[in-house]
Amino acid sequence: MKLYLYGHEYKYAVEQMLLTLFPAERPQYPEGEPEGERMEIRLSRGEKRVTATCRLYAAAGRFDGRAAAALSHLGDALETDRKCQRLVKNAMYRAALRAGRPKPVWGALTGVRPGKLLEKLLAEGMPEQEALRRFTEEFDVSPARAALCLDAGRETMKAAASLSGRDVCLYVGIPFCPTRCAYCSFVSQSVEKSMRLIPPFLEALEKEIAATAAQLRKLGLRPVSIYMGGGTPTTLSAQQLDRLCTVLAESFDLSALREYTVEAGRPDTITEEKLRVLRRHGTDRVSVNPQTMSDRLLEVIGRRHTAADIVDALGKVRAVGGMAVNMDLIAGLPADTPEGFAETLERVIALQPENITVHTLSLKKGSRITLESSPIPAAEAVGQMLDLAGSRLRAEGYAPYYLYRQKFMSGGFENVGWTKPGYGNLYNICIMEELCSILAMGGGGSTKLIAPRGGRNIRLMAPKYPLEYISSVEKTCEDKGKIAEFYTKEED
Repeated sequence: MKLYLYGHEYKYAVEQMLLTLFPAERPQYPEGEPEGERMEIRLSRGEKRVTATCRLYAAAGRFDGRAAAALSHLGDALETDRKCQRLVKNAMYRAALRAGRPKPVWGALTGVRPGKLLEKLLAEGMPEQEALRRFTEEFDVSPARAALCLDAGRETMKAAASLSGRDVCLYVGIPFCPTRCAYCSFVSQSVEKSMRLIPPFLEALEKEIAATAAQLRKLGLRPVSIYMGGGTPTTLSAQQLDRLCTVLAESFDLSALREYTVEAGRPDTITEEKLRVLRRHGTDRVSVNPQTMSDRLLEVIGRRHTAADIVDALGKVRAVGGMAVNMDLIAGLPADTPEGFAETLERVIALQPENITVHTLSLKKGSRITLESSPIPAAEAVGQMLDLAGSRLRAEGYAPYYLYRQKFMSGGFENVGWTKPGYGNLYNICIMEELCSILAMGGGGSTKLIAPRGGRNIRLMAPKYPLEYISSVEKTCEDKGKIAEFYTKEED
């Protein structure tokens, strides 16, 4: 779609809303006089108000949208910037709905963290029902999605109250898997092709662990959570896991650690020997991720195991003991149906994991699903799957404790983590709600330094692919010095 911006350069905000409202369109910024089907998006500042307007020219005519805010409500430069972007999005949203576009399930909200706006109202002391009313009215969010945000917001506020300014989470990325799933766009190497890369990768990772630990000691930061993800960490052998966990324990002061999570993920990588190694090192949470309990769908998405293997892997975890279990499901997998998803959901509920995370299929760039002509369920069917999951999980005593969205999700829906009482994962809340810094190590690791006083957050990215990571680990270690620079600047 042709886009014409006047009085602002909020291209990213405009493109986010365009993707939400017109997912098949791509942004164009032509020069010259506006013509044809297009959006003209203006931002103007008066004596008392700042106003955004959008004129949408379509085959059916012209449709206008408007949003405004008092200048007195804008705050500092950063807050003003955020609110002006929100006005631009709301104006586009209102114009599109007047043109007859279907209302998205998340209304005018875009971005990864839809609940942050509701949480801000709660943090300011607004009563829950008043905050919920304002949230749903201002952003046109459906009552069901607003309820998810409220539940997750309560857990976010509890987690935030439990953290100090020196608390951080550690992430360790192991970018190896037995095989690559069709829906996956994560950076990971198939072990069947790259077994030889694992030992030099682990040697490089130990160097990065040492460099990261040195920064924590210098700054007096304390890890409260370790999350080992990937990839599939249990692709490593028991001996390699033992060595890695030993290095982590010797490098960091883990006396304040509150949880230790490892994504076992693929049941074809889980053995009792590996689980006993992890438990001996303090791991108290693991993932055993079926995605589906249909053998037919497991084959479609490229998994070399069966639903029975998932049950067997969970039995091994329970036999070792001492570890809470998360199980991931995906709504919207190729060739799935609401009835098939319901069967998977019931079989997983019967296994009684402490956490169940319900993902919506995201058609990510680089995944095999986007490269092949795989039939996927329509948005209406995906919505039925998610609605069923919500009602059944609540009935079984689970509650939503974190949620997030991604680009190119089927139907524009969301991912939700459901938990039994007392088993919420602190790391998931911290990374999704930006409650504290996440210090990442490993291939494709994304360190995110969180400004505690509301300033700009900083990202430090490690190289994505194992070979690239190995060859440039010295530079990755040097970049760890930016952690001290960030915290020193924050304290000035």
